[in-house]
Amino acid sequence: MEQKNRQGEFLQWIIGTGDLLILNILFITVYYKMKGYTGVNLYNLKEIILILNFCYFFALYFVPIQLHRSVVYLDKIVQRSFTLITIQTILFATCIDFLKQGSSLFMFFIIYYIVMALSFTIWRVLIRIAIKEYRRKGYNSKNIIIVGAGKNGMELYRVIKTDLSYGFNVLGFFDDNERLKGILPNYLGRIDELSEFVAGHEIDEIYCTIPGYNSEKISDLLLFAEKNMIRFYIIPEFYRNIKKSMVLDFLESVPLLSPRNEPLQSPYNRFLKRTFDIVFSLLVLIVFYPPLYIIAGSLIKLSSKGPILFKQKRTGIYGQVFECYKFRTMKMNEDADVIQAVKDDPRTTKIGSFLRRTNLDEFPQFVNVLLGDMSVVGPRPHMLKHTELYSKLIDKYMVRHLVKPGITGWAQIMGYRGETRTLEQMEGRVKRDVWYLENWSFFLDLKIVFVTVVNMFKGEKNAY
Repeated sequence: MEQKNRQGEFLQWIIGTGDLLILNILFITVYYKMKGYTGVNLYNLKEIILILNFCYFFALYFVPIQLHRSVVYLDKIVQRSFTLITIQTILFATCIDFLKQGSSLFMFFIIYYIVMALSFTIWRVLIRIAIKEYRRKGYNSKNIIIVGAGKNGMELYRVIKTDLSYGFNVLGFFDDNERLKGILPNYLGRIDELSEFVAGHEIDEIYCTIPGYNSEKISDLLLFAEKNMIRFYIIPEFYRNIKKSMVLDFLESVPLLSPRNEPLQSPYNRFLKRTFDIVFSLLVLIVFYPPLYIIAGSLIKLSSKGPILFKQKRTGIYGQVFECYKFRTMKMNEDADVIQAVKDDPRTTKIGSFLRRTNLDEFPQFVNVLLGDMSVVGPRPHMLKHTELYSKLIDKYMVRHLVKPGITGWAQIMGYRGETRTLEQMEGRVKRDVWYLENWSFFLDLKIVFVTVVNMFKGEKNAY
């Protein structure tokens, strides 16, 4: 076990050393490359490099190294790399400015931040791939045993065996059902025989999957694991019914399990998202919206009688009703709040069809974003009639309203845009909307915006 701990520490040491090498080499490179072109000048370079490294270590306090863990997802690596460099750069720039250690530094820090963020992301993705390959070959793996060979135990075993890069070596199962001896090739014995087995083998972790009514056995196993310095994990019995990640919280000493993680419950994340909404919507409304309103508005007026903007009550966050703005794409009709637009809809005007295909009809919704009724990215807001109907037919339909609706969203870029002819299509949209609110990140929003812009120029088959 001591050797494995050393291997884990060695991996962390490699990652940290690589971080520092990239940090210092790129800083010096960017500085000397820009010095001759922009007039940037830093005084007492040796002291500044010390400050640079200090800021990195300080930033690690907020974003510690996690690449050596068994499970780390790619999007989290990218997100954490950018967050680390953002904190480090802000601290570094603040220190240099406060200590008056340079001149003409604005462009230097902009270029430095971009180069560092991209380089750190690439380096950390590559080192994570290397760690996974290292573990696939059997190195840095943990010896584990599973207590309980029921459905949960077998599911855990299947998951571990599916991907060797997790770094687990399953020695076998302990279960009181002795008939498993002739069925499981790695059946190790009854639960009360576990202590004898552990005495003769090096065990790193014990995973307990036996039902909760065996509370006395679970308590004994936990006590035994702690006395022998073995990490102990419990897979709850309800996992077979709720096969998704749960979030653990505490009300004083009382544990609370929530069925989903909601990153936008964090005040910091809400502030970040709202700041992006305000900045992005102001940019669109100042630069693009005025000429678009004049041109599109004129063509809408020429195409049919009625106002330029179409206003419709939609369902917003927490089920609140708000007025959603769009460029009017149909002739005036009494069914606008009842019947969804369909392919070759006779109500749609020629200019309206073009506006729908290119997503330009959605631009007035940036006013909704600025007012706070909507976000740039989120689940699309539905008509009140659809909310009333689908909330009765789809169990998780109302969950999508735990966040602000958006002009574009994860479901839309995944192909669930426009008309929903069947219940299965709406269920697919809802499933992706719920996934978005459980997996939100700032970089996910940027990705959705980017793909939406690309689709505007490429065209979408469901845009009508």
